[in-house]
Amino acid sequence: MGVLAPGPLDAITDVAGVAVGHTTLIRGDDIRTGVTAILPHTGNLFREKVAAAVFVGNAFGKLVGSTQINELGEIETPILLTSTLNVWRVADALVDYMLALPGNESVQSINPVVAETNDGYLNDIRSRPVGRDDVFAAIRGARSGAVEEGAVGAGTGTVALGFKGGIGTASRRVPAGYTVGVLVQTNFGGALTIAGVPVGAELAGPDPERNSGRGSIIMVVATDAPIDARNLKRLAARTMLGLGRTGASGSNGSGDYAIAFTTSHARELLDNDAMSPLFQAAIDATEEAIYNSLLRATTTTGRGHTVEALPIDKTLEILRRHGVVQ
Repeated sequence: MGVLAPGPLDAITDVAGVAVGHTTLIRGDDIRTGVTAILPHTGNLFREKVAAAVFVGNAFGKLVGSTQINELGEIETPILLTSTLNVWRVADALVDYMLALPGNESVQSINPVVAETNDGYLNDIRSRPVGRDDVFAAIRGARSGAVEEGAVGAGTGTVALGFKGGIGTASRRVPAGYTVGVLVQTNFGGALTIAGVPVGAELAGPDPERNSGRGSIIMVVATDAPIDARNLKRLAARTMLGLGRTGASGSNGSGDYAIAFTTSHARELLDNDAMSPLFQAAIDATEEAIYNSLLRATTTTGRGHTVEALPIDKTLEILRRHGVVQ
């Protein structure tokens, strides 16, 4: 999507130092959930904090740690994504992890960053199955390089735009040499639109259930551009434009959040005029990351429900008919 080139992996990990890890829980007929960890770097984040900001599109959700991020303009833990009712258990485990790191023996305050979407359609959400070991495994398993997408980690049980949602990622490079990477956890409603084409409507017709407005999305933006928390918040806000392109309905019950951080610690910061290419990169990477979460997902059954994956062949046929792809 767009005119900017992706990074070599077309993933958030194209921003040097960023690592991603998943723990996926599939048990019996009703556990379809997990946790995804995004690490701005693999060192001790409490001792080497990164500049950050949170932008809220619609606040029907639980984003632990957001107020301190926006107050101080920095993140001091990995960013964890999970299921709605597991937020506090995951946050508690994240605090355990941070307190146990060498160098943090005297730390008496930690601001864990945990976000969520509600996977209760396919997952027994009330059982809150994500535990301490699962959180530790996601963080310790986080790696640079290719990122697994689709029905994995925090995206195991999610549903987006009437199809199986999940984890998606993409990146863009700007002419100045900086990279913007985005990772999303998609679980939101609306009618799927790709490059302006009403794909969801053509696939499903006027199905009120498929085109419903329920659900949420978490969008994590990473960059290596030297910008401060104020401009990171402006960068995070642009994810909403990418989200809107995909047909999202932005309903009353949606939790639409963006968390942006930079890995740069340069003292000389970009000025406001230099932000426009980064804004475009964030918009395009967000849009593509959402599509990737659908394209990589697989049909999933849980709690007696089945959510079909986006039918790629039929989608391509529709896009060809509209002249979007060859």
